[in-house]
Amino acid sequence: QVQLVESGGGLVQAGGSLRLSCAASGRTISGCDMAWFRQAPGKEREFVADITRSGIISYYTDSVKGRFTISRDNARRTVYLQMNNLKPEDTAVYYCAARTGGSRYEYWGQGTQVTVSS
Repeated sequence: QVQLVESGGGLVQAGGSLRLSCAASGRTISGCDMAWFRQAPGKEREFVADITRSGIISYYTDSVKGRFTISRDNARRTVYLQMNNLKPEDTAVYYCAARTGGSRYEYWGQGTQVTVSS
């Protein structure tokens, strides 16, 4: 079992930055691929970024490429999402997720709200 707790969300003006953190407890996350998803009001949850267990490979959805950076610190059991040049369309609840194998993310945090004002 992995418990995930996100933090770092808030209200920011367009063009600003936030850094989200996802703290894990329970089993170590060194054996997990980690990801960030988001869900805007009235929309389905969407993939934002993920990072492999080693931290070497990461993927991003097109709309955040060049603005967001995912990283991880396995020793601290924490995953980060650095978000720069935020846009109003980035407004959503951001969720951290972990998977131990396969394609399905098994563990989810409760989410943290990010609101970007224009």
